[in-house]
Parts: sequence; C-alpha cells; structure tokens
Amino acid sequence: MKRSLKSILNRPILVFSFVLLLKSAVAWFVVFNDGPNWSMLYTEIPFFIIVFSLIEWLSSKRKILYYMIANLFITIIYFSVLMYYKYYGVIATYHALQQADKVTKVGESTYSLITPYYLFIFVDILFFLCLMFRPKYIAIWKERGLYRMSRPVLITVAVASFALCIFNIWPNRASMNEIKKAESMGILNYEVYTLFADSTEKEEIIDSKEITQQAVDKLKGVPTPQSPQYFGIDQGKNLIVVQMESFQNFLIGLKIDGQEITPNINKLAQSNTYFNNFYTNAGQGTTSDAEFVVNSSFYVPKNEPATSSPYMKKAVPSLPRLLSEKGYFTATFHTNSVEFWNRRALYKALGFDKYYDQSFYGDDDHIAFGSSDEVLFKKTVPELSALDAKDKPFYAMVISMSAHHPFRLPEEKFKMKLPERYEGTLLGDYIQSQNYADYAMGQFLDELKESGLWDDSLIVFYGDHQGVPMYTLGNDEKELLKELVGHEYGYTDMFNIPFIVHSPSGSLPAVMERTGGQIDILPTVANLLGVSLQNQLHFGEDLLNTQSNLIPFRHFLPTGSFVNNTSIYLPGNDYEDGSNYRLSDNAEVKDGSTEAQFEAAERLLDMSNSYLLQLPERQ
Repeated sequence: MKRSLKSILNRPILVFSFVLLLKSAVAWFVVFNDGPNWSMLYTEIPFFIIVFSLIEWLSSKRKILYYMIANLFITIIYFSVLMYYKYYGVIATYHALQQADKVTKVGESTYSLITPYYLFIFVDILFFLCLMFRPKYIAIWKERGLYRMSRPVLITVAVASFALCIFNIWPNRASMNEIKKAESMGILNYEVYTLFADSTEKEEIIDSKEITQQAVDKLKGVPTPQSPQYFGIDQGKNLIVVQMESFQNFLIGLKIDGQEITPNINKLAQSNTYFNNFYTNAGQGTTSDAEFVVNSSFYVPKNEPATSSPYMKKAVPSLPRLLSEKGYFTATFHTNSVEFWNRRALYKALGFDKYYDQSFYGDDDHIAFGSSDEVLFKKTVPELSALDAKDKPFYAMVISMSAHHPFRLPEEKFKMKLPERYEGTLLGDYIQSQNYADYAMGQFLDELKESGLWDDSLIVFYGDHQGVPMYTLGNDEKELLKELVGHEYGYTDMFNIPFIVHSPSGSLPAVMERTGGQIDILPTVANLLGVSLQNQLHFGEDLLNTQSNLIPFRHFLPTGSFVNNTSIYLPGNDYEDGSNYRLSDNAEVKDGSTEAQFEAAERLLDMSNSYLLQLPERQ
C-alpha cells in the first residue's frame, strides 16, 4: 500500500489532476443545476492532462514549480467563474477580465459574494507554499520532479486527451445557452473555445441601409400609430428622470409585519401612472448600462459594458441630443466619480451639456460609493430650481446610489425594525437599504413639490437593475422571498423593475399592464413632450401607444433570451428545448413564445450593434 501511494506521489500529473478535479467539482456545484457528475471526468480532466503533459515534456528541474503555477492559474479560472456566476448568472470569460479594475473599486460588493467553502479551492496552494519554505520538503519535491514519464505514454495520453477535448467542444459549439454549452464542453474547454471563436469569427455587421425604423417595428410586430395618444400633453415641461439603485418591482406595496418597505414610492405608484410589467435592459455595466439604454433606446453591446465599447467614440442618437434641439438644457446628477464606469465618455457620447459628480457633492454622509441619497437630493433640488428659473426648460437625470449591493447600510440610517429571521441575510440588508432609499426619496418628493418643480415637470422613476440575484441566495433566503412574493422567486421577479410616470397634465391612466423595458423610456417621454422621433432611430416603443412588445436580454441570461407580453423565454441548446416563465408567477409553461420572436430578438440586437458601430466617430 505504501509503495503504491509513493508511486502515485511520484507522479505529479496524477496528484495535480486529482486536486484540480476537486476544484472543478466546487465550480460545478455552484454553476450547474445538476452539480458535479461523472461527465466531469471526460470534460475537465483531459484539459488538465494536456497542460500537465506539456510540463512533463518540456521541463525537468523546475517541474513541480510549473505544476504549481498551472494549478494556480486554473484555480483562478474556476474561482472567477463561480464568483461571476453568483452575481451575473452567466459564465465568466476572458471578456470579464477587461473589467477587473472595477472589482477593486467595488470590493465590498465582490467580497460579499464569497462563501467560505469557495476558499477551499485555494487550500492546496497555501499548503504547497508552506512546504516550499522548508528545505526538507523542497528536496523531496525536486526529487519527485526528476521522475520522467515514458515519452510514448506521454504522447498517447496527450493525444487522447486532445481528442476528447475536441469531442467535447465540436458537437456543442452551436448551443445558444452558454451555461449548457459550458456544462457540455467542460468549463475550461468552454473558456478556450470562447477565446478561439472570438478571435477567428468575424462579427456580422448589418448594412446600415437595412436598419430602419420600419424594419425595427416590423421585427417587433408593432405598428406605428398615425395619431398617437397623449402626444404633447406635457410639451414645454421640464423632464426629470430618476434612476433608483437596485430597485425591484416586488417592493411596491410590500409589507413585513404591517410595515411598508417603500411607503413613499407606494404613494407615488398609486397617485401616478404605474407600469408593473417593466424590465431592466442593463448589461455587464449595470447602472451605467441602464443610463445608456434609457438615454439612447439602443441595446448594450454583447461582451462588455456600453461605457467600454466603441460606442463611446460616437455621437449616439439620444434623448439629450433630441431635447437639446428643442431648446432644453441637459444635465446628469450622480454622487460617484465621473471616472467610474468611464462616465465622462458616456456623457459625451450621449450629448449631456453638464454633469454633477463627486466633485460637486463631496463625500459627506458616505454610503456605498459616495454621498448618501439624502445629500444627493438635498443638493440637487436647488440646482434644478436654478435651472427652472432660466428661460428654457431642462432635462435632468438623477441617479440614486445608497441602496447598492451588498447593501451595507450604517445602522444609524435604519428606519425600520425587521423580524429576527431577516437578520444577517442579503435579503434583510436589501430591504433595509431600500427602506432608507425610500425615506430619502420622500424628502426629494416633498422638496420638488415645495419648489414648484413637481407641477412644472414630467418626472419618471424606474429601477436600474436587479438587487437580489437568485444565484446568490441561500435556501433560507429563497423561502423568505417565497413568503413575500407568493411563489418561487425567479427570473420574472428578478428582472421586473417599476416604471412610474408623473405627468403634470394629469391625463394618463393609473396602471398600465403592458410589457415594457428601459429601452422604451425614450420614445414614451418623447411622445408626452410632443417631440417627434421621425428622424431618430430607436429600438424601444412608446408604451402609451402599443399593445405588444418584444424585449431581448443582452446579459444576465443566456444568449437568445427575451421577454414578450406573457413570459420570459430562455433558450436551451436552441429554441426548441428552451423554457418559458410566465410573467405573473414565474411558473414554467409550455407555450409563451414563438421561434419567430426568438429570431427577431437576436436580429434586433445585431441591428442595434451594427448601427452604432457604423456611426462616424465624434469630432
């Protein structure tokens, strides 16, 4: 027995393959519904063998060191995959590394996703590092590194492993769903395939002549009304757009032990026009992506935030530009630094006249990444009043931030007492943060009314993106959410955000059940302000004049996902084995989408991207 164990230890290719197999099991447990299974043996191990075979062939004296470096590199890949999935719900690829600098700036948010057993995958590395500082063990590892595998055996094993990798990759390359693709290929094979595919496959660019408003409307199945309702009922009024951090729709009207979570926003929804089937279009850039979509009515790019894309070098057709042509002054207000998420470039691309950031608000009463929402609103209203006193209307975008993940609100800001079962949970922290954000919003609403801005402005409110990712929740938190929303918390709850419109005309209906998304805000407010979009391409719809909608998802769900009037659709390997989740209760249903919608959703994303990429660069 001792001899056989020693024989195994003298074969580092076996030791390190076994160690990495355990790490892959942790990643599979987090990412895939079925967790670790026997398929890992022929999807993950062949990749290890190829890497270790190269080490065996090319090295001798420092063989163990190279094994440890390879082990560390692969460990980091697995760790990145499971961490990224916990928040975004998709498989991280090399594209995510391009945003690595953002991780250091949102460190608390990132660290909150770490579960202690994730760190298990680094234990062996710490063990090896400890041994490296003990001369006795260094000599043993050097001795074991001198054992050389038979070259014919090495070639045979490497070739067989390479063939297995190709066998895992090739038949599954056409799968639409990245999660299923990674599970079928193996995580490491999927990472390599993505890198290779992106470097060899050219992005399809649709001729800009084919990208017309008529083509967009035809794909969505939405006719353009000849005489739209409510056109110009708020003409000449100011426009104030309020983006609420991480605010999900299930909070509206929610009570816990008789306590309203968001009493001020509840009143807002009850006394104005409330769209309850409204969905986020944000992508990898989360908050900044929401800013882009709302102000442009274009979709975000596929593998990067809008603020990191070539779009930022363009003069993007936008709401600020549209309103500037009508004599509006445009400005955006945010307590974070304008450099974060490359917002300086974003605001130039969108054509804002001015921005207010951390340099204006300071760092007083710091929460999350800047001054609190109380400071934001207190300092913003006087600026809006000053703009209102001028001889032309204004458009102001105000972005709240205190309720940012991981929702670490200082206790002195708590405005409610939660039951004990919520303590120490992400959900409890989320509710406390949103309750505080609602408190600050109440102050803002009072100040708008006292200043006269309320009666002289078209004001819209919406959430920017999900706050409680279903991929992050533990079983206890899922049960708490089920208790709150009345069914299993899922995709239709997670991406559902509120959209509330205050029209000073008072002519709009109270509740709108029509499906909409952030992509639709621009055409909706343009209609109310009496601004024609005849000469401006847009991918959203005026929600006051449409009966149906089709909204593709660009991120957080597999490629090919979309929402329509009745359900959210997620593809499988292709359309046929996809799933539909009913909007009303997240129940999985057989029908709810069509293949024509599936194809149209992908075409819409390609058209949006192609159009923006072909715009001339900004002078």
